[in-house]
Parts: sequence; structure tokens; C-alpha cells
Amino acid sequence: MSHKPVLLEESVSALLVQSDGIYVDGTFGRGGHSRAILARLGAAGRLLGFDRDPEAVAVGRALAAEDGRFSIHRGSFADIGRLLDEAGIDARLNGVLLDLGVSSPQLDTPERGFSFMADGPLDMRMDPDSGESAAQWLARAEQGEIATVLREFGEERFANRIARAIVETRAQTPLRTTAQLAELVARAVPKREPGKHPATRTFQAVRIQVNGELEALRRCLDQVCDRLAVGGRLAVISFHSLEDRLVKRFIRRESRGPELPKGVPARAVEVQGRLRPVGKSVRPSADEEAHNPRARSATLRVAERLP
Repeated sequence: MSHKPVLLEESVSALLVQSDGIYVDGTFGRGGHSRAILARLGAAGRLLGFDRDPEAVAVGRALAAEDGRFSIHRGSFADIGRLLDEAGIDARLNGVLLDLGVSSPQLDTPERGFSFMADGPLDMRMDPDSGESAAQWLARAEQGEIATVLREFGEERFANRIARAIVETRAQTPLRTTAQLAELVARAVPKREPGKHPATRTFQAVRIQVNGELEALRRCLDQVCDRLAVGGRLAVISFHSLEDRLVKRFIRRESRGPELPKGVPARAVEVQGRLRPVGKSVRPSADEEAHNPRARSATLRVAERLP
């Protein structure tokens, strides 16, 4: 499946791209969103792309060679502050876009180990040059830790069964491939969800664990308000409830302002939030879902920096 940026028009339009603005595409991928932003930028505008994946960075370097307004930086959006400092960006940003999760090229390359659709090494790292692979984590993690990850990151109701099966299996033979893990889960799960492979939730959970995805998102959100200019916008596309819930709560919290000490009535002081939500959450149209099945679970949330 070729890479099709999800909610492309909706997310880029939500940024209200200014011709001379400074923007960040925190998840460059194959550059679909970045190219749409560049199409709206003027000669004085600037766009920075971040990505952990060396293959994505290679695509970004080619785009940077074509367009001087763009630069690519290898790293996680969790380090947005450091990456901006290293790029010499002192001015506030006019917009930040995050398209969370994995890209189609990552899913469709068996060697990356993200999918159970084709057999490959059990890797799952967005940055294959750092950290431990899924195989390495599953080989060392205790049964309770594995069950907790499957339950919390995959919302897997049979987490204990699967974790026990993983520990029993690895005692006999190492789990090294995606097919091994998918088959193990299929045997361990007594009941299947209609239209969904039984290993779907397990693969999601292990991927999130290996890449520290939710913690990376929290770290980025904690920094983004301080980097946005007044009127600057944050647009986040999420693909499962854990991410969306985190983003939703962050925007709500930042829109309410700092929490007052107990006993201090809200009317006693003026409390000003740093963000305001822009409209309601946006879902893909029926037409987009029909042409891009991977868009079906996507949700876009947008917020604007207040004075």
C-alpha cells in the first residue's frame, strides 16, 4: 500500500499557514503533510521536519535539496525544544503538526517488523539504530510487565493469557519473528474480534512500548505551548484512543489555566489558559476511508495558543 497522508487537507488547513511563518512537521514520514505546508508557504517561510526513521530522513534530505525553506532533523518530536535550539530557531512557531503512529512504508516493509501481515524480524523500532527491539524486550521482560503493557497499551482483554504464553514459549525457543508472535497470540486468544486479527492489539502494545510512544507524546506536549507564538496552532492526528485521550486531556487542561490551590475560589483570581480548542475533533470522510482504509481510526484535534 502506498503512503497516503491522512486528513491531509483538514490538518494543513487547520494550521492557517502564514506565508512567512515558521512551522514544524514533527512526524515527517514521507513528506506528504510537509509538501502541502510548503505549497502554502511564501519565500520567507520556513518548515522543519523531524523523524526518527533514517529512511524518512533520507526522503527529507532530498526534499531539503529541492526547497531551501525546508530542513530535516533526525530525532523525536519528544525533543522538540532541543531540536529547535540546535536548528537555531529562536522565534516562536506558527504551527506544529503531529501525525502519530507508524507510516505505511514502515508497516509494509517486513524487515521493519511492525506488521503480522508478512513474516519478518521482530523489531518494531522507529529508529532501528537505537534502543532494544521487540524481540529483545519480549526476551527479558517479566510476565507481569508484559501483561501490563498489553493491557494498558493494547487494551487487550486476554493480556494475562498472552503474556503467559510468551514466557512459556520463550523458555523453549526464542521469539524472533513477527509470524512467531502472531501465531502464538492466535493460539492464546480464545475469542476473536470480528474483522480483526487476534494479534492486532498485541502488536500495537509492543510497538508503543518499544518506541516509548505515549511518553514521547507527553514530553512534546509539555514543551509545545512555550514554543508556539500567540495564534500559533497545534494539530495532532491520532490513531487510537490512548493517544487521542492524552491529546484531548492536554488541550482541556491547558485551556483551563493553572490549577488553583485548594480553598481558593476561581472568581478570586483571573485564571488564563494557554490554549483554546479549535472546533470539534475531525474524522476522515467516508470517501477517504474508502480510498485509504488506514484512515478509519484517525482523529484530528486542533488548538490555538492564547496570549
